[in-house]
This record gives sequence, structure tokens and C-alpha cells, in this order.
Amino acid sequence: MIEWFFFPDDISKAFAVLLVFASFFTSALTAAMGLGGGVALLAIMGTGMPVASVLPVHAIVQLGSNLGRTVIQFKYIVWPLALWFFIGSIIGVALGGPIVLHIPDAVAKLLLAAFILWSVFGSKIKPASSISKTYFIVGGALTSFASMIVGAAGPMVAALIASKGYTKQTLVATHSVCMVLQHGLKILVFGALGFAFAQWTPMLIAMIASGVVGTYIGTRLLDNLPEKVFKTGFRVTMLLLSAHMIWGVFKSYWV
Repeated sequence: MIEWFFFPDDISKAFAVLLVFASFFTSALTAAMGLGGGVALLAIMGTGMPVASVLPVHAIVQLGSNLGRTVIQFKYIVWPLALWFFIGSIIGVALGGPIVLHIPDAVAKLLLAAFILWSVFGSKIKPASSISKTYFIVGGALTSFASMIVGAAGPMVAALIASKGYTKQTLVATHSVCMVLQHGLKILVFGALGFAFAQWTPMLIAMIASGVVGTYIGTRLLDNLPEKVFKTGFRVTMLLLSAHMIWGVFKSYWV
């Protein structure tokens, strides 16, 4: 009974412990650099979890991690942007849910990586004092649709928000609340599609708790990080994540 309570039948005990520690470190990474943790955690989960469980479990853990970051950095959130992003996310999740099993994973990942690279290294949208409602509604729809397919569209959301030229705290805080909204909608869809979350509850609680601690530590690092260093680290992290996605697609065909 005790073993069932702490460890889902679908994974080994050792891997369950690994996931708890991974949640801590990936949450700290996201809090400090603005992104990267969600993709890293997804990659780790994919090595030892059933494919059908990865995206639903990942969505809940990421919701908890981002919720902790949202609370800690609440005062920096740009709420109009988050509201418009949420409206778009409803559209994107509604469209992505019914076809989540029908789009090739390789195609989705290549498109996502291409968008991230263009957003970071392509022509820039000049920062503006006003916020384009349409820009973030469409962006919310596209990123949420992508998230239903590849699981971690955090870099794409970060690129969307970064295009407005926000400083580090504002960027990370607004990104966090957008991810809370996006993952919350995904959880509702996965539940409607029949995923049984109950057996994962103890593991999810442990992973969320460790993620909150990681978020706190990562936030303290962010507060003391020079803006120039943050921006450089942000761009490098985006590049590495995109390269990782592209390499994973080509590797799957070569090996």
C-alpha cells in the first residue's frame, strides 16, 4: 500500500526519485534564465515514462512550478498581455486537442525550433509602449496549439513576450503566468480525453513541491543577475534548445 502510494506502477522507484530531483533543478533553471526547464524536464521524463503519460504529467508539474514563480514574482506581471494570451490559448488548445495524435512529432518540433530561431535571431519587432492585442491572442493560439503537440512550448512563449523588450523580471513573471494559464487548459483537455491523473497524485505533489523550492532559489539568482548577462544567457539558452530539438528529429531518422 505504501509503495503504491508513492510510486506509480508505470515507472521504477529509482526513476521516480530522479524525477523529483529533476523538477527541482529544471524549475531553478527556468526561474533564473526565463526558460529551458520545461523542455529539459520533458526530455528526462521521456526516457523512463510511458509515452501516453508524459504530456499530461508534464503539464501538471509545469503548472505547479510556474504557479510558484507567478506568486513569487507577482508584482512584475503584465496582466493585459496575460489576458489576451489566455484568450488565444483557449482557441489553440481547443484546436490542438482533437488532433494531438495526428500531427507527426518530427514536423511539429522542426516548426517550433524554426520559430524560436527566427524570433531570437531574425528581424526584430521594435519594443512599444502599447501592447498589440491581436499579436498576443494569435501568439497564444499558436503556442498553445504547439504545446498540445510537443508538450513544451515555453521557449516559443518566451520568444513571443521577449519581442516586446521587457526587462528580466517582467519577462520571467509574465512568461510564468502565461504558462500557468496554458498548462491549466491542457490539463482540462487531457482529463476530458480520459487520462487517469489519480495514480500519479503522490508523485505530482512531490515534484511540484521540489519545483517550488527550485523556483525560489532560481528567483534569488535572477534578482542578482545583471540585465546584460540575463539577455545573453536567454539567447544562448534559446539557441541550445532549438538545436536540441532539431538534432533530436534528425537523430531519430539516422539511428
